[in-house]
Order: sequence, then structure tokens, then C-alpha cells
Amino acid sequence: MLEYLEPAWFKNAPSLAADSLTANGAAEIANPTSGIDRTVKLYIGGKQARPDSGYSVAVYGSRKELLGEAPLGNRKDIRNAVEAARKADGWAKTTAHNRAQILFYIAENLSQRAEEIQKRLAVVVGKKQAAREVQLSIERLFSYAAWADKFDGAVHNPPLRNISIAMNESLGTVGVICPADTPLLGFFSLVLPLISAGNTVVAIPSEKYPLIAGDIYQVLETSDLPGGVVNIVTGRSSELLKVLAEHDDVDGVWCYGDNQMCATAKALSAGNLKQVWTNEGRATDLFTTEQGEGRFYLQHAYQVKNIWVPYGE
Repeated sequence: MLEYLEPAWFKNAPSLAADSLTANGAAEIANPTSGIDRTVKLYIGGKQARPDSGYSVAVYGSRKELLGEAPLGNRKDIRNAVEAARKADGWAKTTAHNRAQILFYIAENLSQRAEEIQKRLAVVVGKKQAAREVQLSIERLFSYAAWADKFDGAVHNPPLRNISIAMNESLGTVGVICPADTPLLGFFSLVLPLISAGNTVVAIPSEKYPLIAGDIYQVLETSDLPGGVVNIVTGRSSELLKVLAEHDDVDGVWCYGDNQMCATAKALSAGNLKQVWTNEGRATDLFTTEQGEGRFYLQHAYQVKNIWVPYGE
């Protein structure tokens, strides 16, 4: 039933523009960080990896200045990422308490690099939004760490001499298309409820600023997160979505995009009846607690297994 229910704010949300990232106040844009250029790679199986194609794509700031180049992932990179995610299925068997401790540790490490990441992010989205994204990402990490061992199932009493135990279980491997206009917060808002629930993830970060992937995986690989739990493949979202949605070893797809992208995710996922969850082409305010985190996300990060237990007199 939950698959068909929507919160009022979600049902009444306006449509998401196809190109929603704009300069958030040119006067507030920070200067690009100077120094040696960074080599951003893909993150697959807990290791940094160069793209199979060997190609990269230029990334520009809000003032059209060149910020760097991001690897251009392709079908082979997605296959490698899905394979790594499937091998990390032990994450679902890890106790919820241990998963919570790792998420707390990621939050600690992100807070240590908050100022550095905020400066790089500000070149794209502006100082004000960058500061909010970093702060809310840290808060969201703490929030889902706390949820990890508290989002329990239920025990039902059917009209028979038995009980029904509804257990929350992870979906498996989930492909995630992240929002374009909130590079850091959008990534964590979609990925965290999934890994908190024990899923493994293949994430396509913001196409507008994929360089954020370099900051994210540097935090993850120093935070005790097992390799393969989170895999990051940068590239063109529409192309990589097609590969993810058609891959039979992917159990679910979460897609945040415009109407066309959401419709594509649903149509191409029918091959193995993936569980698909999208924003239905609607704009979501990820900066608010009501729309950006909580039960609405967790309910879609789990599947329910019902166990019937008969009893006697």
C-alpha cells in the first residue's frame, strides 16, 4: 500500500525544470581553488578506477570557468560497479548497530573536511548554498546513522491462530541517479537511506558538478565503509541510467530528474521487474527535513518479508 501513497507535499510539488541549475548569486561565488589540478576517478569496489573509455568531460563553474575534468563512465564501468556491489552483499548481514557506527564515522570525517569541500562547491552553487549543503549533509549522516537500528518491522495478529511478522529487509543493489542542482546534499539524501537499510549502491552523481565525487569517495574510503557498498560512476546521467535500468543484477532504481528521465527509468526497468522510485519529475526541497529525509525515503529503501508463525492453545 505504501507504494501508492504519497505525502501531500510530494503530490503538490511543482514540476522540475529540465535544466534547473543556475548561478546562485554571482556576487557570492567563491574563487576557484588554485594549485595542482585534481585527478578525479571513478570509485568502484572501494578503489579509485580510471574510466574504461579513457575519456573525460570538462566541468565548468557558474561563470563558465573551467574547473577540471571528470571521467566519462560507460557501460563497462557500470557493469564493473554492479559486480562490485553484488560482491558486497555482506553489508546487508552486518548488524544495524555496526552500520550506524560507520555512518557516524563518515559524518565525523566529512565534518573535518567541511571547509575544504565547501570552498570547492561554492564555485558552482554559491557560498550560501554550499555552506548549507555541507552542513545538512553532515546532519543527514547523523540522522540516518540513528535510524539504522530503529526502523523496525511489525508483528500483526491475523484472524487465525498465528502471528505474522513483517520484517524490513534490504532491496539488494540499487542504482541511483542523483539530483543535478544539489551535488553534495542530493547525493547523500538519496544514498544514505539505502545504505542505512543495508543496500549496496551504484550512484551517478550530479552531472553538472561530477567533481564532487572526488571529495565524497576520499571521505568514504577513510571511514571503514566496506568496498563495494557505495560505487560512484560519473558521466552522462541519461546514458548511464539506461544501462542501470536494463541491468538484470540491479534490484532497484532511484531516479531524480525531469519527467522524461523518470519515465525512461520506469520503462527500461521492466525487464526484471525492478523496484523503481522517482521524484515523478517534481521539484523536491532537499534542504528541508520534511522533504529531504526521514520515513518517506526509508520506506522505499526496504522490502517487507512476512513470516507466518502458527501457535497452539
